[in-house]
Amino acid sequence: MASSNFIDYVKINVRSGSGGAGSLHFRREKHVEKGGPDGGDGGRGGHVILKGNSQLWTLLHLKYTKHLKAFDGKGGEGGRRSGSIGKDIIVEVPLGTIAKNAETGEQLFEITEDGQEVILLKGGRGGMGNDHFKSATNQTPQHAQTGEAGLEAWVILELKVLADVGLVGFPNAGKSTLLSVVSAARPEIADYPFTTLVPNLGVVSYRDYKSFVMADIPGIIEGASQGKGLGLRFLRHIERNSILLFMVPADSEDINAEYETLLQELRIYNPSLLDKNRILAISKIDVLSEEERADLIKQIPASIPSILISAITQEGIEQLKDQVWNLINSPLSVK
Repeated sequence: MASSNFIDYVKINVRSGSGGAGSLHFRREKHVEKGGPDGGDGGRGGHVILKGNSQLWTLLHLKYTKHLKAFDGKGGEGGRRSGSIGKDIIVEVPLGTIAKNAETGEQLFEITEDGQEVILLKGGRGGMGNDHFKSATNQTPQHAQTGEAGLEAWVILELKVLADVGLVGFPNAGKSTLLSVVSAARPEIADYPFTTLVPNLGVVSYRDYKSFVMADIPGIIEGASQGKGLGLRFLRHIERNSILLFMVPADSEDINAEYETLLQELRIYNPSLLDKNRILAISKIDVLSEEERADLIKQIPASIPSILISAITQEGIEQLKDQVWNLINSPLSVK
């Protein structure tokens, strides 16, 4: 994912179509005296609809489209002919998109399935023609309804990436390297902080043709909740992950302290994130000697399942996949 192409937040103005007016019309046929009312109904205005598309991964296509308007319904005609319905506007969005009211911040709905359609704004109702208003005492009604006006609103669309496991760690913890090793994803990898500026997704192959989705989230640092580094902007993307895979490099000065710092930043952002299953992976284990490994194991917190891995030598990678797969298919175990 190129950083210039990954857009996870847009604010757009949407308007549904107005309904068509009902017809005020009377029959005019040769040799037929006093033809009665036969005005048809107006067509409803077009809806604005959001539709899930599993092939999309960004809101880029909406970045420069600030105004979307559905079409108006057509007016009714004589002979009880109804006007045509206004054309709907269907906006395709990636799975994990949330629609919010821009003024109140209220969440309206979310799109989580491919092909799922939800009406964002309903089109105006078409007016009834004068045929509806005839009666024994009013045989020539001189009245037909106007169409109902369409709706207009500013809406925020916010993308939260859907994945089975999200990678959480400080910059340069080896998250992007791990993702590139276990999947076909090719995130940017370099020896300086914040090489990952946008979330990256990869499909990890498992035994018997099974697979799961892994998300690499841009690194967070202590004080991210106060806006340091990249802040907490991208943490929304792990709210939908069923498992959090914490990564701490083996050359860290204090593994336990680094893990607790990450937990604290998540707690400040959204305490419910700590209710998810968690695994602690100690990365870059290939740089340590046997004696250093023994000392490192003593530092690992006993409250969380842990594993030593190396993306370079592949040590522990298959065992990590096993742990992830077992947790995906098991109830919550870490609180």
